Amino acid sequence: MSNNLIKGLVTILIGIAIWFIPVPEGLTPQAWHLFALMVAIIIGFILQPVPVGAVAFIGITAIVLTDTLKLSEALSGFSSGAIWLIVAAFLFARGFIKTGLGRRIAYMILKAIGDSTLKVGYALALSDLILAPATPSSAARAGGIIFPIARSLASALDSEPGPTSRKAGAYFLQVIYQTESVVCAMFLTAMAEHRALSIMVPDMLTLVPGGK
Repeated sequence: MSNNLIKGLVTILIGIAIWFIPVPEGLTPQAWHLFALMVAIIIGFILQPVPVGAVAFIGITAIVLTDTLKLSEALSGFSSGAIWLIVAAFLFARGFIKTGLGRRIAYMILKAIGDSTLKVGYALALSDLILAPATPSSAARAGGIIFPIARSLASALDSEPGPTSRKAGAYFLQVIYQTESVVCAMFLTAMAEHRALSIMVPDMLTLVPGGK
């Protein structure tokens, strides 16, 4: 039996077990069943028997098919413009990396001020500061502009997740994260929900020493 199949069965069995536990006093059966499904979805995100996106779609499908929520209620979160802004920033960031544009910009930065990682860190922080007043979303700014460049800079310096993360990548991403927190507080026009940093956190954790 494959490892992913075992993870999938564990996820499903935990959800079913919670589903059939007697409903606690003060909760409706619908609320308890929704809780059971959400616990299963979260465990699916952690164990990842299939990609995270697939877990989300399977979870939404299960919620609708079990009549826990109506289809319009299950999909109501996707009507938020902020959600699609984050998705767009993520796609933009991926395009930056896949097309090589981020790497080209990284080489230009290294050519101009790349004699030390400290200066590159300052350049990333200054770029975020300049963009902040005119970019009213940390998703668009950090996730879609600054992060792809920093990620490409780390790759150009042979700093990848794992043993080489301390060479440069961990430092660059720590600089971005800390700078983003500061500039979001400096300008009212710079923050459209700081949750946007969730775009870069998974990759950041693989580069920061001790991250998992």
